[in-house]
Amino acid sequence: MAFLKSVISVSASLVAGGALLAFAQPAAAYTAYVTNEKDNSLTMIDTNTLEVIKTVKIGQRPRGIVMSKDGKWVIVCTSDDNIIQVYDAKTLEFVKVLPSGPDPELQILSPDGKTLYVANEDDNLVTVVDVENGKVISDVPVGVEPEGMGISPDGKVLVNTSETTNMAHFIDTTTFKTFDNILVDSRPRVAIFNSQGTQLWVSSEIGGTVTVFNAADRKQIGKINFEIQGVAKEAIQPVGVRITKDGTKAFVALGPANRVAIIDVATLKVEKYVLVGQRVWQLYLTPDDKLLFTTNGASNDVTVIDVANQKAIKSIKTGRYPWGVVISEN
Repeated sequence: MAFLKSVISVSASLVAGGALLAFAQPAAAYTAYVTNEKDNSLTMIDTNTLEVIKTVKIGQRPRGIVMSKDGKWVIVCTSDDNIIQVYDAKTLEFVKVLPSGPDPELQILSPDGKTLYVANEDDNLVTVVDVENGKVISDVPVGVEPEGMGISPDGKVLVNTSETTNMAHFIDTTTFKTFDNILVDSRPRVAIFNSQGTQLWVSSEIGGTVTVFNAADRKQIGKINFEIQGVAKEAIQPVGVRITKDGTKAFVALGPANRVAIIDVATLKVEKYVLVGQRVWQLYLTPDDKLLFTTNGASNDVTVIDVANQKAIKSIKTGRYPWGVVISEN
């Protein structure tokens, strides 16, 4: 891991209008990986220089993306190929194929990195895959159009959201059985636990809300609504959600509203809306929680947000329709 000798100020154009802002770079060097849905490509970005390192062609319609536990592989849902493709994280060279069901969209790894859980949009199943030997362990029936995939920090509970059934499905990762189903607002997209394992956040794209649950008893703690002056209510469509490691701040991508909401977790109140690129979809924090990267499908770019200052600091061009993003731990 490379370390900076001093704090470097970098001038970068703001997405909101071209103004310049000096910001402190993170102390560590990380790499961001972005799937470009329409270009069938994968883009690698240096999080210190905020420049594209390289873009390579991969499988068809790449969407959900994760990294292997050891950081050696980038694992991508290539939805129109109906498989999972694995690439070397340093070279982006193809490594191998992992199985899935039809139209894999989002995926998540178990905390130990040994098991991959894949939401297959077209067959109403979550496929459980052994990462090392590439074998399917189990298929778990869920609702219609499964998408969001969240896993508790202890790895015991997997949560899948089904877009058409409007449910969050709670799955025991020992038995691969569903033990609870909870109705949420229309078209749930993402499910994510906080790092403490005490809360589960579920975004509902058409419902326009994020619902927060107590992870222990699955009771609703609260619901977050969004209002942006000058933006139609139907354009505010929550999708991606990320929460800082200390559990104090959450970030929600609001789709065609072209904003990221910054939320105080203690109060579940929106602190600020940050203007980013067009149709912001997914997002990911650097491991030090200093920068947030968002994928903006309609403007074909990634916005970088300085978390401490709550400001967009740069727009980085990628391929067409950037969809998923993940950032290395080293």
